Amino acid sequence: MRVSIPVSASVIHAVYRMLCASWRFEEHDRHWLDDLDARGERLVFCLWHDEMLPLIYMQKQLDIVTVVSPSRDGELLADILHRQGLRTVRGSSTRGGAKALLGAARLMRREGVHACITVDGPAGPRHKAKDGAFFLAHHADAYIAPVRLIMKPAVRIPSWDRLQIPLPLGKVTVLHGQPWKLNATELTAEDLAEDRARLEADLAALAPYRKNP
Repeated sequence: MRVSIPVSASVIHAVYRMLCASWRFEEHDRHWLDDLDARGERLVFCLWHDEMLPLIYMQKQLDIVTVVSPSRDGELLADILHRQGLRTVRGSSTRGGAKALLGAARLMRREGVHACITVDGPAGPRHKAKDGAFFLAHHADAYIAPVRLIMKPAVRIPSWDRLQIPLPLGKVTVLHGQPWKLNATELTAEDLAEDRARLEADLAALAPYRKNP
């Protein structure tokens, strides 16, 4: 018998909360996003898909929307995210993606919420930025906010993204890059190529950071 999505989400969320409670979090350079949030600016948090797991717990006081696949797995994830206090819109790169991003942009403008995008999701290539975050930032008049998460110790799942799961009692270091606005008023192919290169460089620059590993 197939277990219902609400029951599965309840169990997974309970386990997730227990894991999160055991992790030690350390955050750096959050002042950039807190200052922009206090000024009423909107941000699109951009991170790699394999580093997303602990970030859900780091929402704190921020109101955040994210795009979730319309699949059954996406329905399960959306339920879990709602339990964690995040908002979701449904869509993917192949099914309703542009419509979902426009819906998220309208929500950001109307209610002043932020967004979070795994920029190489939902299916890779790994650590290669796609255009969705820039499309969203353009339509929401929002900042691009690079984020990296360093997890130690952690295990990796044998999936396309090599998803990381911090072990119980592990340390999660959250690193914020300086947010930036898109330069162009229109999203040409050349503009998007420059934006992808800039974001990938920002995320790579955060990666070597280590403090008290």
